[in-house]
Amino acid sequence: MIDTPVLERVLAEALRHGGDFAEVFAEDRSTSSALLDDGRVEELSSGRERGAGIRVVSGETTGFAHTADLTEEGLLRAAEAASAVAKRDGGGTTTVAAGPALTETTRPRGDERGSVSLGSKADTLDLLRRADEAARASGDSISQVQAGCGASRRHVLIANSEGLLARDEQARTRFSVSCVAVGDTGLQTGFESAARTLGFELFDEVSVEELAQLAASRAISKLSARPAPSGELPVVLAGGSGGILFHEACGHGLEADHIVKDASVYTGKVGQQVASSLVTLVDDGTVGSEWGTFAVDDEGRPAQRNVLIDQGVLTDYLWDFLRARKEGRASSGNGRRQTYQHLPMVRMTNTFLLPGEDDADEIVAQTPKGVYVAKLGGGQVNTTTGDFVFGTTEAYLIEGGKITEPLRDANLIGNGPEILKRVDAVATDFAMTPGTCGKDGQSVPVGCGQATLRVTGVTIGGTAE
Repeated sequence: MIDTPVLERVLAEALRHGGDFAEVFAEDRSTSSALLDDGRVEELSSGRERGAGIRVVSGETTGFAHTADLTEEGLLRAAEAASAVAKRDGGGTTTVAAGPALTETTRPRGDERGSVSLGSKADTLDLLRRADEAARASGDSISQVQAGCGASRRHVLIANSEGLLARDEQARTRFSVSCVAVGDTGLQTGFESAARTLGFELFDEVSVEELAQLAASRAISKLSARPAPSGELPVVLAGGSGGILFHEACGHGLEADHIVKDASVYTGKVGQQVASSLVTLVDDGTVGSEWGTFAVDDEGRPAQRNVLIDQGVLTDYLWDFLRARKEGRASSGNGRRQTYQHLPMVRMTNTFLLPGEDDADEIVAQTPKGVYVAKLGGGQVNTTTGDFVFGTTEAYLIEGGKITEPLRDANLIGNGPEILKRVDAVATDFAMTPGTCGKDGQSVPVGCGQATLRVTGVTIGGTAE
C-alpha cells in the first residue's frame, strides 16, 4: 500500500517536533455480504475502505490522526496533525481526522448484481437457499428463516519509529441462520453460525444444512419449554457453549489497560491461586483458522500463545505494545483495533479453557439436579468486581443425572473469580465458537472455547418458583 521510503519520511515528520514514538497503521479492507430472508434475496452488497492512522506518543500524551488519503502528501498532513496534538501537555489522547473517510459501497440491484467476493453469486445464493430449505424441513412450526453470509479481506501494514515493518493479510468468512417457530406458547427463535479466518473454503469444513437444522431445532424445542428455575444451582456448560462466559467474566479483567488503572479484580494477583486447579486459561492468536486468529496484531507484533491462568494460578496479563514498553517487557501480541480510524487497545484473540480428563456424559450423570446450558447468549461484566450477567439461549433441566425438559431463556448471574473457583469437573470434548468482542466502542472478531464443565453453583434468574 505504501512504499518503504514514504513510510520513513512520514515517521520522520511525525517526530520532527519531538516525541518518543511514532507509528503508521495502513489498512485496505474489502467486504461482501448476502442475506436471504424468507426465500428472498434482501441484500447483496460489497464495499471497500482504505486509509491510514498515525500515532505519535510524547510522554503521557498521544496524538492520533487518520486519513483516507494514502498519497505521501496526505500521510504527511496526518503525521503533522498527530505530532501537533502530541506536543500538548496534560496527557491523554486526542484523535483528529486529517481528511474525509472515503468508503466505496455498491449495492447491485436486479439482474445487475454481478458477483461477490464470497465466491460466485450463484454459489453464495445456493448456500443460502440450501440453508433455508433445511431449516424449513425441520418442522412445520418453522415460520420464518433468515440466512446470511459475509466475508472480508483485510490487508494491513504497520511501521514504527523503532524500525518495525510488518504486513498481514486476513480473510474471514461467516455464515449464520436464524429461525422463528410458532406454537401455542407464541414465537420462539433459534440461531446458529459458523465463522473462520478463511475464504470461501470455509464451506469445505462447514455444512450449512447442519447449521440450519441446529438453529431450527433450538426454536422448535423452546415451544415446549418450561420456565427456568430461580436460585443457585449447579450448571453444566456444554463444550464450546460457555467460552463467552470466561471471555467476559475473566478475560477482560486480565487485559493490561484495566490492570494498570487498578480497575480489575485481578490486579496484583500474579502468582496467586485465583481458580480451581482444573482451570487453565489461554489466549492464543495462532490457533488454526479460528475467528480471532492472525499473523501479527495491529501494532505489528506476532500473535502468540499466552497462558493466563495455569492450573488455577494467575501467571500473566494480556499486553499491547505501549503498556508493555512502559513496564520494560515484551508485548503479548494483543494490540488490536477495529479499523485504521481507531487506536489500538489491549484485546483478546482466541480465549479458552484447556480440556480436562472427565467424560461429558458422566459429568451430567453425576449432577442430581441442575441446569444444562447448551448455548449462551450475550452478557456483560464489571471488570472491577468481576460480577456478570449472561443470558441463555438453549438450556435444559438436569434431573436425576439426566437432561430432561427444555427451559425458557433465563440469566446466569455470578462473579467471575467465584465461578473459576467453583469449576469441579472438566471434560475432554473441547470446542470453539466465534464471537464479536465490543470494548470502548470498538468491535473485533474473537474466538471462545472450552470443554463441557460443571460449576457447582450459579444463580439462575428464572421465573419458576
